[in-house]
Amino acid sequence: MAKTPSVFPWRRTTKGDDDDDDLVATPSLIDSQNGKFSYGYASSPGKRASMEDFYETKIDCVDGQIVGLFGVFDGHGGAKVAEYVKENLFSHLLRHPKFMSDTKVAIDDAYKSTDSEFLESDSSQNQCGSTASTAVLVGDRLFVANVGDSRAIICRGGNAVAVSKDHKPDQTDERQRIEDAGGFVMWAGTWRVGGVLAVSRAFGDKLLKQYVVVDPEIREEVVDDTLEFLILASDGLWDVVSNEEAVALTRSIQDPEEAAKKLLQEAYKRESSDNITCVVVRFLHGQGSSGYA
Repeated sequence: MAKTPSVFPWRRTTKGDDDDDDLVATPSLIDSQNGKFSYGYASSPGKRASMEDFYETKIDCVDGQIVGLFGVFDGHGGAKVAEYVKENLFSHLLRHPKFMSDTKVAIDDAYKSTDSEFLESDSSQNQCGSTASTAVLVGDRLFVANVGDSRAIICRGGNAVAVSKDHKPDQTDERQRIEDAGGFVMWAGTWRVGGVLAVSRAFGDKLLKQYVVVDPEIREEVVDDTLEFLILASDGLWDVVSNEEAVALTRSIQDPEEAAKKLLQEAYKRESSDNITCVVVRFLHGQGSSGYA
């Protein structure tokens, strides 16, 4: 039977006495101009010896508006790119002159400028890269963007809705784009760009940059009474838990920290072989702050 990771909440990273798995989790409740939202996260190396997953949660105020920014970044070939994206992407986004007036353009530019700056600053990391799944909450608008296979889903009216698309090289449109750029896709245990990389869009990956682009797909959702929560997670969750199962597990748990931990523990029990990171954002329509810190 699989071991369940120990849980140590409140932004504390440690190891359990009887477990080799680190886990980080925290809850927060935020009042925004258009209502309340709460968020929590959980992250663990899982069954791997190294940790290449990173996450970021950031609350800021722009032009008098509370803004929430959330992200999951899954590194490959090392952790350096994922860590760089965590530390720089949202700062670039918040500084963008069109952040409030044209948020989609700002997100697209922030992804590309973050990638360019990393590639220019560290030429030694030629085979290191990272996915990104991010969500930006501005008033009653939710912007979800991604590159790679760290997925974002929402629960709307009780139903699981994917708000990102996994970027895999065997997808018809992605394969065509890669081949049009002079690259190739081949089977090497799974379909890979150049026989090497199992995602078709990512930060970093300097040697494959001509084919592995950082163009994010961006989707806008309206935050209304039907929108219950958002889940961002690395493929350590999605490899073993379906969108519908994730929504069912999360829907009955009001505390987003507990929901994130539950998702992580479920993936671990199902023998996920990867790092596992989950961020849950719950929208509190007409609810008070009772029960949250």
